[in-house]
Amino acid sequence: MKQERNYPSVTITKKQEKRLRAGHPWVYADEIVTCPETIENGCLIDVLDSRGHYLGTGLYSEQSLIRIRILDTNANETFTDAFFGRRVRYAIQYRKDVMPKEETCMRIIHGEADGLPGVTVDCYNGILVSEIACFGMEKRKDVLYQALCEEMAKAGMPVKGIYERNENELRKKEGLALYSGWYEAIPHPEETTTKIRENGIIYNVDFADGQKTGFFLDQKFNRLAIRRLCQGKRVLDCCTHTGSFALNALAGGASHVLAADISASALEMTRRNAEDNNMSSHMDTEEGDVFELLPKWRREHRPFDLIILDPPAFTKSRRTVHNAHKGYRTINAEAMKLLKRGSYLITCSCSHFMTTEEFKAMLNEAALDAGVRLRIVEERHASMDHPVLASVEETDYLKCFILQIL
Repeated sequence: MKQERNYPSVTITKKQEKRLRAGHPWVYADEIVTCPETIENGCLIDVLDSRGHYLGTGLYSEQSLIRIRILDTNANETFTDAFFGRRVRYAIQYRKDVMPKEETCMRIIHGEADGLPGVTVDCYNGILVSEIACFGMEKRKDVLYQALCEEMAKAGMPVKGIYERNENELRKKEGLALYSGWYEAIPHPEETTTKIRENGIIYNVDFADGQKTGFFLDQKFNRLAIRRLCQGKRVLDCCTHTGSFALNALAGGASHVLAADISASALEMTRRNAEDNNMSSHMDTEEGDVFELLPKWRREHRPFDLIILDPPAFTKSRRTVHNAHKGYRTINAEAMKLLKRGSYLITCSCSHFMTTEEFKAMLNEAALDAGVRLRIVEERHASMDHPVLASVEETDYLKCFILQIL
C-alpha cells in the first residue's frame, strides 16, 4: 500500500525532469517552477513533474544552486533513521565485496555514489575522517555517525573516533559553517596523526592538517600499477604530496627517485615516510612550483626515465576549464620534453570538469608541443572504494594515464 506523504513538494521544468528520469540526483534552483513559500532548510521534499507525478524525494537546501539532492525515487520510502542505516550498511558491504580483504584504509562513503549526498567518509585503521557538504545531511549527521559506528562494528572494523574536516568552501554555498575537530559524542584518541599500510608501504597520515582528509586513497591501485615500470629507472614524482607515488616507485625497484612539491611540510612528511620504509638512501626531495621546476630541470639536462604528474585540481568550475586545459598542457609538454624515446609518463587529473575526452585532447596537444608521439599503455580511474555512478558524470572525476613516449 502506498504510504501517506506529508512532505512539501516542488514541480520542476521538463529539462530537469529529463535529467532526473535519466538518473541524475540533483535539482537546480533555476529548474524549479513552483515551490511553497516557506520550506524548512534541510527538510525532506518531494519532486513532481509538470503533471504532478512523483519523481523522487530529496533534501532541500535554501542557499545552494543545487537546491534539492535526491535520496530515493521510491514513493513508499519513509526516510527514517533505519533508511540512513541501510545506506551506510550497503556502502560498507560494497567495500567488503570489492576491496582486498586485508585493507583497513579506504573510503567508506562516497557521496551520491553511495546514496548519501554530499558526504565523504574515509577510514584509516578505524579512525573515520568525515566531510559533509550538504545542509540536509549536516542536520542528520548524528544519525549517520551512529549508523557508521554500529555497521563498522558488525563488519569487524570498530570505529576508534570520528574526526570532522568540514573546511571545504562548498559548505558556504550550503549556508554551513567551516570547522574541524573530533566528533565529541563518541570516544576518540587525542592524537590527530596515525600510521597506515597501503600496498605494503607505511605512511604517516595527518588527518587534522593534511590535505583533504589527510591522504589520497583514490590513487591506491594506480600507485601500485606503476611499480612494474620502475625497475632500474630514474623517477621524477611531481606534486608528490607525502611521497606515495615516489615510494611505490622505489618499491618497484627504481634506482633513484626525486620527489618534488611546492609544500615544505609535505616534503617533510615525504622524507619521514621514506625513513619509516628504509628507502631514504635512494630518494631526494626538491621544493618548488612544478611550472618552474620542469623547465629548470630541462635546462639542467636532468635525466629521468619515468615522470609522474599528479597535480591538485586546476579547475573547480566549468568557467575555468580553459585555463586548466592550458595549465595541464604546459606541464605535460614540459614533462614530455624531459623524457627520451621509450620512457614513461604517468599523468593525472582529479577535476571532473576536465573530462576524459578533453584530457586526452590536451595530451595530444602537449605531445605536438613537445615533438613526440604517445602510446597509451593504460587508462585508469579511481580505486573501487570511490565508485562511479554511470548516470552521474560528476562521480567520474579521477583520470590516470600511463603513457610511453615514442
